[in-house]
Amino acid sequence: MLVLARKFLPTINTATKYPEIPTYHTLGERGRLTDEVTTFDGPVILSEKVDGTNIRIIKEPGGDWIIGSREDLLTARGDRVANKFEGVVEALGDLPEILPAPFENVRVYYLEVYGGRITGKAKNYSKSGATGFRIFDVAHVVPDIFLTDRETASIWRKNGGQKWMPWDQVQALVGGLDGVEMVPEVGRCHSVDLPTGHQNTLDWLERMAPKTLCGLTEQGPAEGIVLRSPDRSRIAKARFQDYRRTLGIK
Repeated sequence: MLVLARKFLPTINTATKYPEIPTYHTLGERGRLTDEVTTFDGPVILSEKVDGTNIRIIKEPGGDWIIGSREDLLTARGDRVANKFEGVVEALGDLPEILPAPFENVRVYYLEVYGGRITGKAKNYSKSGATGFRIFDVAHVVPDIFLTDRETASIWRKNGGQKWMPWDQVQALVGGLDGVEMVPEVGRCHSVDLPTGHQNTLDWLERMAPKTLCGLTEQGPAEGIVLRSPDRSRIAKARFQDYRRTLGIK
C-alpha cells in the first residue's frame, strides 16, 4: 500500500501527534505549580526547551513525506495537503528531503521552529526576523495503525503506541546531517540530584540554562529545560515562567 496515501490522512494526523509533555511539578489552579514532582530513576538528560511552534515531519521508507503542526497536517509532496502555517513550512527549506527515510515503518521527526514572528518570545532568538529549527524527538510508527479509525489511533497513541528513539541515537542520527541540529543538551545528572522544591528548581534552572543556546542573532533567556530518561520512558518540562508565577516573581 501507499503508506501516506490521501485516504489515510485523518488517521495519520491522529497517530503522529506529539504527546503533551507534563510539567516537572504538576500544574494546579491558576497555572501555579503544586508540590507534586515528576519522579525519575537513574540518569536524566537535560535539554533546552525552545519557545517556538511544534512541527512534525512524517517520512516513510520510500522517501515520501508530510509536514504537520501540533494539531494539523500542513503540506506534503504532491497536492494531498495544501495548508501553509505562519511561514513555518518555508522556514524548513529542503529539510523534509534531507532527513533520512526509515528502512521500515514510518519515522516522525519532531522539531521546534522558532524566531521570525512565530511566538511572542521570538525576539529572544532574533530581532531581525530570522527563523531556525531544532529536532527534539524522533518516533517510529507501525503504518498498520493508519488503517484504523481516528478514535482507535488516538487511544493507541495515548497508550504509548509511538516508539521513541533513545536520545543518544537521535544525536547520532542528527549529527550526521549537514545544517541540521538538535535542541542543545545542557547537562546530565542522576535523579537523586534533581531539585524538588519550587525555589530550588528555579535556582537550578538559572544555573543550567540562563541563556538560550539556540540564538539566531540574539541570545536571550531560555524558556526552560526538558528532563528525560535516556530511553524517553519518562519526560517532563520545567519552564521559568511557571516557577516565577508560582513564587510571585515578576
